[in-house]
Amino acid sequence: MLLLDSLGLIKLKDPNNILASPLDIIENPKKLKIRELDAGILGRVINDFDIVIVNTNWALTTGLNLHKNAIAWEKIDDNPYNNIIVVRTIDKDELWVKKLVDAYNSEPVRTKIKEIFGTAAQISW
Repeated sequence: MLLLDSLGLIKLKDPNNILASPLDIIENPKKLKIRELDAGILGRVINDFDIVIVNTNWALTTGLNLHKNAIAWEKIDDNPYNNIIVVRTIDKDELWVKKLVDAYNSEPVRTKIKEIFGTAAQISW
């Protein structure tokens, strides 16, 4: 929903609501018919639709070439779907947390992500 809103294809009541559904659409100038489906079945039904919005791992699983088939991408900046590391408040200053964060933000991890996802991954750090 947020991607459609950011592209100006629909307008949502609250364009920052990551839980927005078709019920939150207040303008639909192109009269898009929106169907919510489980991402895991999109590979089997992708040819039944004009446009499909799917996350990277499911797109790759279905065999899509993201640079050939994609017509739009989510922005990286202020993206509510960026992966984040979360720990309990009482653990936030623990050495193992610092090591985990440092490891995740390291060049070897960045390299591995690029190896697995190619240019389809949008690395935000």
